[in-house]
Amino acid sequence: MAGRRMAACAVLVAVVACAALPATTTANKISVNWAPNTNYSGWEKQHAPFYKGDWLVFYYTAGQADVIQVDETGYNKCDATNAISNYSKGRTYAFELNETKTYYFICSYGYCFGGMRLAIKTEKLPPPSSPSSGKDKSAAAAAFASSHAALFYAAATVLAALLRMV
Repeated sequence: MAGRRMAACAVLVAVVACAALPATTTANKISVNWAPNTNYSGWEKQHAPFYKGDWLVFYYTAGQADVIQVDETGYNKCDATNAISNYSKGRTYAFELNETKTYYFICSYGYCFGGMRLAIKTEKLPPPSSPSSGKDKSAAAAAFASSHAALFYAAATVLAALLRMV
C-alpha cells in the first residue's frame, strides 16, 4: 500500500515537473511558390528570419521546374553540376534547415539566370525574452495558468484515482 502511494506521488511530481518546463518553440513551415520566370532576389528578406529547424516547402509544376541544392559557387554561376541534392519528382519538396548556415537553391531548367534561385541564411533561435512590464508579466502569468490548468487538473485526477486504488 505504501508502495502505491509512493508511485502515485512520483507520477504527480513528474507531471508537475513537466508542466513547469518552458514551452518549446515549434519549427516554421515556409512555403515557396517555386515558379519559372520569377525573380527571388528579394524573397529571403521578405520572409526572414529563418531558424535552424524551419522547413522550406517548395511548390512547383512537375516537368517545368526542379529544386537543386548547390554550394555558393553553383548558386553564383547557376550551375547544378556539383549538386548537393536534386529534387524533381512530384510537385512539392520539403527541406529542413537543420544547420545554422547559408543554404543555396537553384532551378536547373534554365530559369536560374532569370532569378529563380534562393540563398537562405539560417540562425539559431534566440532565447525566449522575459516580459518587461508589469502588465506583460500579468498577461504572461495568466496565459501560463490557463495553458497549464488542464494539465494540473489531469494530474490531480490521476493522483486521486491512484490513491483510490490503494
